[in-house]
Amino acid sequence: MLVENLSEITDYIIGFLLGVQENSARKLIGYTADKNIFHHYKIVIIPSRFFENEIYGSAKSMPSLPLPLWENTPVLFGEPKMNEINGTIILHADFVASTYFLISRYEEIIKRDERDDHGRFTGKKSLPFRAGFLQQAIVDEYGRILRNYLRKTGIEIKEPTENFKSIYLTHDVDQLAHYRNFRGMAGAVCRILKKPKKSILAIQSYFTGLQYDPWYTFPWLFNLARELKTTRPDINIEIIAFIKTGGGNLQPDKPLHDISNNDFSLLFELGKKNDVKIGLHPSYQAGIQPNLISDEKYILDKTIGMKSIYSRNHFLANREPEDMQALIDAGLTDDFTMGYADVAGFRLGTSRAVLWINPVTRQLTSLTLHPLTIMDTTLSNENYMKLSSDEAFVFCKKIIEQVKTHNGDLVLLWHNTSVEKNNGLYHRELYENVIDYLAIKS
Repeated sequence: MLVENLSEITDYIIGFLLGVQENSARKLIGYTADKNIFHHYKIVIIPSRFFENEIYGSAKSMPSLPLPLWENTPVLFGEPKMNEINGTIILHADFVASTYFLISRYEEIIKRDERDDHGRFTGKKSLPFRAGFLQQAIVDEYGRILRNYLRKTGIEIKEPTENFKSIYLTHDVDQLAHYRNFRGMAGAVCRILKKPKKSILAIQSYFTGLQYDPWYTFPWLFNLARELKTTRPDINIEIIAFIKTGGGNLQPDKPLHDISNNDFSLLFELGKKNDVKIGLHPSYQAGIQPNLISDEKYILDKTIGMKSIYSRNHFLANREPEDMQALIDAGLTDDFTMGYADVAGFRLGTSRAVLWINPVTRQLTSLTLHPLTIMDTTLSNENYMKLSSDEAFVFCKKIIEQVKTHNGDLVLLWHNTSVEKNNGLYHRELYENVIDYLAIKS
C-alpha cells in the first residue's frame, strides 16, 4: 500500500523535472506499475518500493551503495533500464522517489542521530557526499532524461535556456561592525603596541562613524552587485541582506545587536538606494526553538516598515526538516538555508528553486526553497573544504557552470566580515573574481 498524498506530490515532481507545471506535458508521464493503464501515457516510470507504507520512514527505505548509473547520473531507486510496451516507453529508474528523497530532505528524518555540535545534518554524512554526487545536480539531470524520452515519442518540449534563471547575492549580517561598541574598540586599543594600525582604525570607527569600520563592507559589496546588474540585464539579480533580530544567552548569537540603532539605519538606507531586499536571519536560539521565529520576524518587519518574506537560519542551523513549518506559520515564503556548512554542492540535488515537501506529513507546502550554492567560509575553513584561493575559484566556476546549464538559481553567501581588507583571507579577491566571471556573457 502506498502512502497518502502521493498523487499531488508525484504530479508536482514530474512537472518540476520537466520544467513545466501545466497539465499538457505533465500528464503524458505516468507513475504506475499497472500494465492495464500503460497505454494512457507516452512514458511510464515504474515505482520502486520507497513509498510503500511498510518501507517509508524505515531504515529499509535508504538507497544502497554503490548506486547504479543512468549513463553518468546516479539513480537512488529502481534500475537504470528502459523498455517499450505497445509504443509506451517504460523507465525502471524511479526518478520520482529519487527526487523526493533529495528535495524533501528525507534522509534527515531517517538519521535523526546524525547531527554536528550545532544540531545540523552535515554534508559529509549525507548520501550525496558519500555516493560522490553532491557537486552534481542529479535532479536536474533526471529532468533532462525525461525530456529526451518525451521527444523520442514525438512530443516537442524545450530544453531550459543555458543561462541563470536568477542570481541571488546574499549577505548574513551576523555583525555589522567590529569597533562600533566600546568592548570592541577597547580590545583593539589594548593591543596598540602589537597592532597600532588596527588600534587607530578602531578609535576612528568608534568615535567618527560606521563608514570607517573595517567590517562595514556593504558599500563595496553593493557596488559590485550594481555593476553586475548593469552588465547582465538579461538575468534576474537580487541582493539580499539577512538580518538577525533575536537570540538569547547562547554564545553563537553574540554579540546581540539592536537593529533600531543609527548604524543599522544607515545600512537600511544604503540598501534602499541599491534595491537590496531585507530578509530574516532566524537566530541560533530560534533554530533550537522555531516558535521564536514569528517574534523575530515581527521585530524586523516593524523596524523596516514592511513584511519580510525571505529567511536564512543563523549558522545554517535549520535542524530538523519539519521545523520549516515555523517559517510558513510566520509568513515567510522563501528560504535560502539549504546548503551544507561543511561542503558546498547541491544539498537538494537541484540548482532550481523548489517547493518544500514535508517528509513527515508527506505534504506539498507553499514554502519555496532556494538551494544555497556557495558560502565563503565553507571553501576556506580548516574543518570544512580547506581550499586554497586558486582551488576555491576553480571549484566556484565548476559549480556555477552547472547552475547555468540547468537554468538554475545561483545563490551566493558572502559575509561582510569575510571581505574586510587585509584580513589574511582570500574572500574579498575571490568574490570580486566570481562577480567578474558572472559578468561575462557566453
